Amino acid sequence: MNPLHPGDLATRLKSGLLSFPVTHFDADLAFDEHRYREHLAWQAGFGVAGLFAAGGTGEGFSLTSAEIDRVVRTAVAEIDGAVPVVAPATGGTATAAAQARAAQEAGADGVLLMPPYLTEAGQAGLVEHVSAVCAATDLGVIVYSRSNAVFTDESVAVLADRHPNLIGLKDGVGNIETMARVYAKVGDRLIYIGGLPTAETYALPLLQLGVSTYSSALYNFLPEFALDFYAAVRAQDRTEVYRRLNEFVIPYLDIRDRSRGYAVSIVKAGLTAVGRDGGRVRPPLSDLTDAERAELSALIAKVR
Repeated sequence: MNPLHPGDLATRLKSGLLSFPVTHFDADLAFDEHRYREHLAWQAGFGVAGLFAAGGTGEGFSLTSAEIDRVVRTAVAEIDGAVPVVAPATGGTATAAAQARAAQEAGADGVLLMPPYLTEAGQAGLVEHVSAVCAATDLGVIVYSRSNAVFTDESVAVLADRHPNLIGLKDGVGNIETMARVYAKVGDRLIYIGGLPTAETYALPLLQLGVSTYSSALYNFLPEFALDFYAAVRAQDRTEVYRRLNEFVIPYLDIRDRSRGYAVSIVKAGLTAVGRDGGRVRPPLSDLTDAERAELSALIAKVR
């Protein structure tokens, strides 16, 4: 099956909620393809606009390039065109470009370019990093602005002009001035995706800045709740959004914030709580305690 044209991918992704599925591991923390396929089939059945394999929630940072390729190929085969599949590009420039080429060979529809590992860089270097990845593939590329790769409006504008296959910016910072500057300069040339952990918390105010969709980790284990929340955001139903924030999201954040890395660990625990066995996270992350799992299960039971 041919991948989506970058423009078509952008149209599909900005039309609805985005799924960032966890990556399942077995007892030895090796990739568990069977459980992952089961999860993808379940995820694809609720009407999301796109599925991002081996992303942050999918512990892409803990996977080797070979494992990422296998995860992406598994997702492409299992989804079989029902939902656009976006693959990650991680690490330094050479590695990210190679992963972008591999994603195209695997049949993915697009690439999410993660921040480069560890090193800090100026805007000129970041622009060249993104340029190298965009030049390595014909797929639509979304750049993740976060951590040590936060892009200014000038840099985003340069990249948008330079690369037609750059289709989107995923915001993992939440700086209102920066996003306002980017949208003022670039406008609808790109799509804008909310990428802060537990993005529902920021979804309503960011909508006013052109961020029409976001990556929902909650969708992994509460797909109906996540879709209803997204519908309330798009309808700008403040009463419903804040009701759901108070009912579930804020108490969920209280558990998530007890340890660094829990933004991923709590999602796998949530899957287990709904009877779908999310399994363990890989180091350097750590799993929730038994008491925290019980607290999360009780919270989930209130909204299911």
